Amino acid sequence: MSTLIAAEGLGHGYHQEWLFKNLTLGINAGQRVALVGINGAGKSTLLKLLAERFEPLEGKIVKNKSVKIGFLDQEPVFPEGYSISDFIFSMDNKQQQLIREYEELIEQEHPNEEKLNHLYGELSEHNAWEYEHQIKTILSRMGINHLQQKINTLSGGQKKRLALAKLLIEDPEIYVLDEPTNHLDIDTIEWLEKLLTTGSKTILLVTHDRYFLDNVCNTIVELDRGKIFNYNGNYAYFLEKKAEREAADESTFQKNKNLLKKELEWMRRMPAARTTKSRSRIDAFYDLEEKTKQRSDNKQVTLNVKMSRQGSKILELEHIAQSFGDKKIINDFSYTFKKGDRIGLAGKNGTGKSTLLNIITNHLQPEKGKVDVGETTVYGYYKQGGLAFNEKERVIDIVKSDAEYIKMADGQTISASALPTLFLFPPKKQHGLVEKLSGGEKKRLHLMKVLMQNPNFLILDEPTNDLDIDTLNVLEEFLENFPGVLILVSHDRYLLDKMSEQLFIMEGDGEVTIYNGNYSEHRLSLETAKDAAPKKAKQESAPAPVAVAVKKLSFKEQKELEDVEQAMATKESKIAELTKTLDEIDSADYLKIQEVSQTIEKLNEELNPLMERWIELSEKTN
Repeated sequence: MSTLIAAEGLGHGYHQEWLFKNLTLGINAGQRVALVGINGAGKSTLLKLLAERFEPLEGKIVKNKSVKIGFLDQEPVFPEGYSISDFIFSMDNKQQQLIREYEELIEQEHPNEEKLNHLYGELSEHNAWEYEHQIKTILSRMGINHLQQKINTLSGGQKKRLALAKLLIEDPEIYVLDEPTNHLDIDTIEWLEKLLTTGSKTILLVTHDRYFLDNVCNTIVELDRGKIFNYNGNYAYFLEKKAEREAADESTFQKNKNLLKKELEWMRRMPAARTTKSRSRIDAFYDLEEKTKQRSDNKQVTLNVKMSRQGSKILELEHIAQSFGDKKIINDFSYTFKKGDRIGLAGKNGTGKSTLLNIITNHLQPEKGKVDVGETTVYGYYKQGGLAFNEKERVIDIVKSDAEYIKMADGQTISASALPTLFLFPPKKQHGLVEKLSGGEKKRLHLMKVLMQNPNFLILDEPTNDLDIDTLNVLEEFLENFPGVLILVSHDRYLLDKMSEQLFIMEGDGEVTIYNGNYSEHRLSLETAKDAAPKKAKQESAPAPVAVAVKKLSFKEQKELEDVEQAMATKESKIAELTKTLDEIDSADYLKIQEVSQTIEKLNEELNPLMERWIELSEKTN
C-alpha cells in the first residue's frame, strides 16, 4: 500500500507553546483516517499542515507533487466578490465551464434557445452530461440552487456546505475534512457517508459524529498531549485499546508520583555539592516533574451544576402558527410539556427548527396562538451560533459577568474562578484572552455559561459542533441524569438516539409531527412503511389494512440486550470449560470435584435470570 502523504518530525505551536513536536504520521492510499483528541490538542492545526495551508515550525510534509489535496476548513474563506458559480466551476476545466454556462442559462426565465441547443451539442461532444448530473446532485444535496447568488450573502452554514460541495465535485486524491457534518441535516450526512465510502477514496478527517466516524473510517489516529497513537479498527476498538493504554499510563503515573515525592525531599535539602552526578539528578527531577504535571492536567470536564426547582406547570403551546411571507413555518401546533420530557427536534435545514425554539423561549411572539410559561421554568438555551464573545476579553471576566458564585448539584457553592477549572480551563487559560481559545474551547465556554443559569428547561441546538468526543461523553452522562425538560436539536444520530424519547419532526410547509420514539426507531418505521407500499399496491382488491404500531426496542433496551447476550455467552463459556475440567479430575479428589460442581451450580443460577430477561427483550423485536 503506497503512502500518499507523510509528516516527518513535525512540530508546531502558538503563543510560545508547542502543540506537538517530533510528530510522525503517514496516510496510505485507500485509508480512511479519523483524527481524534481533546479540544486544543492541535487537530485542526495538524490537518492544515498536512493540507499544506502553512509551513510547520519544525519538520516537513512529504508527498508527490502530482497528488492533489482537497481541504475543508471549519470556517472556509472565499475570494472577495465571488458568486457561487465563480467559486464552484474551475476556469481550467472545460467540462465545468460548459456545465456552468448551461446551468446559468436554464436558470433564466426565458433562455436563448439557439444558445441552449449549441450548449447541448458541446456538452455531448465533451461527454459532460454524466458529470453535469453528478455536479447537480451534489449541489442539490447541499441545498445550493441559485448559482448567481453572491457568497457574502450566505450564512455560515451555507458557506460550509458550499465549500464541501466544491471539494466533492473536484474529487481530489486526498480528502482532508475538518468537521464535515457540521451544518448538514441527517439525510445529507447519510448520503455523504455513502459517497465517501464509494471507491477507494483516501480520507483524513476530524469529526465528533460517532456514527459517521464508524461508518466512514477504518483507522483512528489519536493526538494526545503532543503524541500520535494509531488504531487500525473502528471506534469501539479504539475505545477498548485506549482504555488499556490509559490504564498502563495511570500505573506509570503513580510510580512517577511516588518517585517525585522522594526526589522532592532530596531537592528540598538543597545539595551543596554541584557535582555532575547531582546536576544530572536535578535535571532528571525537573523532567519527571514535567511528565507528572502533563499527566495531571489531562482531566475530564465536570458537569454537575444545580437545577432550579420545577413546578407542576412547565410550558404550554396552544395552537401556535407562524409564517414568514408566503412560507408557512408552523401551522396550528399544540403541546403541553411534562416533567422529564426528552424531545429531539428533527427536520431538514430551513424547515423552522430555530423558529420553534425562539417561540418556546419567548424570543419570538407567534402570529397566532398562545405560549404559557410556568412561573418556575428557567430556560438554558445553548444556541448553534454560539455567543458573541469579545475576543480581547479574559475568560475569567466572561464567567464573572454572570455571577461571582455558582450553586452545584451537591449543594456546594463555588466561586466563579473555581468553576472554569472544572470545565478544563486551568488558571493560565482563565486569565488568557478569548482569542487564544480553540473553536471547541469556545463552545465549552458557551456551554458552561448556559449551565451556570441552573436551568430546568434545557435547549441544546447542535451542541456537538466542534466539541471533542471526550467532552461529548461527559455531556451525555450529564444529560442522562438531568431531571428537567430537554429539547435537543442535533444532526448527531448517536446523541439523538441516546437522549430523546420523543421527536418533534418539522415536515415542512408548517407541519409538525410528534413521534413517540428515538431517531433510529423513526427511520426504521419510515423504511418499513416504504417496503410495505409496493405490497399494498399489489393488493388493490383487498380491504385497506389497519396501521399497527410495531413495538421496537428503545436505545437503552437494545444496549441492555447486547450486554445480556455478552454476559450469557461469557457464563456459558465458563460452564463449558468447568464441565470439561470436571471430567478430567481424578475421581478420588472429592474436594476438587465438590468445588468445581458448586461453581458450575452458581453460574447456572446466575444464568437463569439473564436468560429470562433475554427472552423478554427478544420478544419485543419479533
